[in-house]
Amino acid sequence: MTVQSPPDILCIGSVLWDVIGRTEQAMRQGSDMPGRITRLPGGVALNIGMALSRFGLAPALLSAVGRDAEGDELIAACGVRGLRTDLIYRSDDLPTDRYMAVEGGNGLIAAIADAHSLETAGDKILTPLSDGRLPAPYTGAVALDGNLTIDLLSQMAFSPLLDHADLRVAPASPGKALRLGPFLQAGRGTLYVNLEEAGLLCQATFDNSRDAATALLSRGAVRAVVTDGGNPATVGAPSGLITQNPPPVSVTRVTGAGDTFMAAHIAAEIKGAAPDAALTQALSAAAQYVSGETKI
Repeated sequence: MTVQSPPDILCIGSVLWDVIGRTEQAMRQGSDMPGRITRLPGGVALNIGMALSRFGLAPALLSAVGRDAEGDELIAACGVRGLRTDLIYRSDDLPTDRYMAVEGGNGLIAAIADAHSLETAGDKILTPLSDGRLPAPYTGAVALDGNLTIDLLSQMAFSPLLDHADLRVAPASPGKALRLGPFLQAGRGTLYVNLEEAGLLCQATFDNSRDAATALLSRGAVRAVVTDGGNPATVGAPSGLITQNPPPVSVTRVTGAGDTFMAAHIAAEIKGAAPDAALTQALSAAAQYVSGETKI
């Protein structure tokens, strides 16, 4: 099989439909409010890929998408957004995954991620790394999301196929933060986590991103990028810590903000930005996203 030109970055993980209900009013459990419900292409890997495309890179997706009508529509939507989809595992018997969230004026109220097809597909989504469709071992940038199973993430953390890759890893949600444990054990990759996720990985509670990044490094992380909403974010590496304040903005949406931050940071570094400049660009991109200035 002929090896095609490699993409700028591989985005491995969830590719699904986001169903988001939003209202400008504050909500609590049991609230019933008027608002808008949208359906958009989503999933951590896809959100990162779409953002990377907006930042001028050419990403390819490794994921599982059903051969149902929703899957065909999703693949077409990805293509329109400049994403390479020919490496995606298309299943005849697994439905296309979905994510559902409710957001109020006071932030995310609740969310359910149905990524069972991705989890069931398992290492079938990694076949392009070993069958000649991608160079092996892979040496480019790779964005991973925690919607993958712990077994698959462990396999990737120690896989010789990715031994020389620039791994960038996000947990997808606090509930899946512990799935990033293998990357601490292997001493591989850059971890992108928020303050809560850092606390779960370190089995501690942190007051700020700087303390959290320091703790992650002490537990084996090669590099850690810790965000804390509108509070200062920190990039921690053996060379030192960089902490910056995000721009103050009015929040109009939150789902996908972390993915936008991660993509902007990766894109800036791929293009050669210095560590402090890359963090500044990522915080600015995330601020524009949550304020509604960035089009999806």
